[in-house]
Amino acid sequence: MTQPPKDLRGLDEVDLELLALLQTDGRMPNNALAERVGVAPSTCLTRIRRLRELGAIRGFHADVDPAWIGRPIQAMIAVRIRADARDAIGKFAGSLAGIPAVRDVYFVSGSYDFLLHVATADVAELRSIITERLSNSHLVAGTETHLIFEHRRGS
Repeated sequence: MTQPPKDLRGLDEVDLELLALLQTDGRMPNNALAERVGVAPSTCLTRIRRLRELGAIRGFHADVDPAWIGRPIQAMIAVRIRADARDAIGKFAGSLAGIPAVRDVYFVSGSYDFLLHVATADVAELRSIITERLSNSHLVAGTETHLIFEHRRGS
């Protein structure tokens, strides 16, 4: 899991504006980005490359509705790790990300250790993930599942 930067002094206003623009529209062409922030296209490209290397930009992707790829059932699954298995949290997080139905893995505070956003083809697949992949693991102390009826992305 990546660590947030200790400070943002290495980023200037142009970098922050580029990040804001890309967050709004990740498909904005380089020329348009450069024009919006007032720099040359070559400078813009160099800055974006640097922001990717720093980890400020984690990637570019399409936000595809899971139902359109045969995964209409979505849920958030809270997972609690056993107290004596804390040293395996990193490895466990990696194994969660390897499950095809898992869209996002969040390492969180509170009574649970992880929140998983999953999208499955049907309820049987969801049940299988919970019973065979999670509850069956010797690292897992418990799970709690919440079905997602609707999702709206924030800005």
